[in-house]
Amino acid sequence: MSSVLVVDGANVVGSRPDGWWKDRAGAARRLHEALMVADVDYDVVVLVLEGGAKGGVRAGRDAHVRTVHAKGAGDETIVAEARAAAQRGDRTAVVSADRMLLARVQGAGAVGLSPTWLLDQL
Repeated sequence: MSSVLVVDGANVVGSRPDGWWKDRAGAARRLHEALMVADVDYDVVVLVLEGGAKGGVRAGRDAHVRTVHAKGAGDETIVAEARAAAQRGDRTAVVSADRMLLARVQGAGAVGLSPTWLLDQL
């Protein structure tokens, strides 16, 4: 059994008032770079990006980080990624502060973690 961490990129980036709204693509790129070197206890990290943030990181896999570009709002993509991982039997967690989203992924078999938890790992 492997472990999967699904990251709500918009929510994590938006949790720090560091000017990310001026450069969404750059903020996504910085988060991706931090995830590439982070020491998290997950085999695969799935970074879900939406909107302008998608311009900062190409979709695809880089080492243990897989970037997914949401077609619209990221919530549906996050739920789908979490559900697929849980159905495979993977230990699955989702990082987001969105309580409605976390309730949905918990119903799909994932646990919820806060952006603060992830930022502390970076």
